[in-house]
Amino acid sequence: MAKNKNRVQVILECTEQKESGVPGMSRYITTKNKKNTTGRLELKKYNPYLKKYTIHREIK
Repeated sequence: MAKNKNRVQVILECTEQKESGVPGMSRYITTKNKKNTTGRLELKKYNPYLKKYTIHREIK
């Protein structure tokens, strides 16, 4: 079975931590279907530095 070429790996980075200036950076790696989701991906993920769930946005 052939691999799906539409699935790509993306890096999600915390938006709140970037603005607050807290040291460290919360990042997650996930995959997305670039055919269905053409815009940047946004998910709520846990940030261990801030100890709460925050919005993580796709970076390029």
